[in-house]
Amino acid sequence: MYSVPVKNYYGEEQRMDESREIEYLMHFGLSRQEALIYRKLLEGGKKTGYEIARDTGISRSNAYASLAAMVEKGAAYLVEGDAKRYIPIVPQEFCGNRIRRLEKELEWLQQNLPSESVEEDGYITVEGKKNIADKIHHLLTGAEERVYFSCSKGCLEEFKEELLQLVRRGKKVVLITDESFPMKEVIVYVTRKKEQQIGLIVDSRYVLSGEYGMGSMNTCVYSGQRNFVTVFKNALANEIELIKIRKGEKKDEQETICYKGTG
Repeated sequence: MYSVPVKNYYGEEQRMDESREIEYLMHFGLSRQEALIYRKLLEGGKKTGYEIARDTGISRSNAYASLAAMVEKGAAYLVEGDAKRYIPIVPQEFCGNRIRRLEKELEWLQQNLPSESVEEDGYITVEGKKNIADKIHHLLTGAEERVYFSCSKGCLEEFKEELLQLVRRGKKVVLITDESFPMKEVIVYVTRKKEQQIGLIVDSRYVLSGEYGMGSMNTCVYSGQRNFVTVFKNALANEIELIKIRKGEKKDEQETICYKGTG
């Protein structure tokens, strides 16, 4: 009888989690080496630079340099004693402090940076899943009146919290998707498979359209150009009308987005 080797899925998943932890810590200003040391401090508690170098395989000089940088960045404390030891500042405090400082800096930048918008004209290409997701999040959270979102159910799930926030704020939300997506106080039209195609129009002013998600090119066009917005609104209105015709609904019940203020 032959034994079949079994993949260590738990080990692989653990390595993926560790990699994500390092990546996320780097978002909070730590270098990759500092993030690795921070994680090691959280695991083992108070340690000297020598112990960190021994446990991580990092050279002693680099370990001490990283620890000093972490103290300066607010990720660790230096504890004086017979030997200098370092303890981590808990993630909630370290990350919370970073977020608070960034919010204050953002407020200052908003007040002092030039405010003239350059987004109204022309067409902007947004590439990469993360960049497109950030743009969708920004558009949804900044909506003042209404949102029309055409995409797959999987895509809607990804932005469900932003959509719920819109509903709580009393904004109009219309979804065109390929499966049932129950959500109170939201108009949902179910149509054929959307695959990775997405279309988003916000306040009859801004449009994001293209491909988004796993297996796609993750490329979208973003614009506030009036003619492009009008063409896109008409296309969505026609898609909604076609869905209603298929379902035998009356034409005079049609939701329209062709003219600003009518939706």
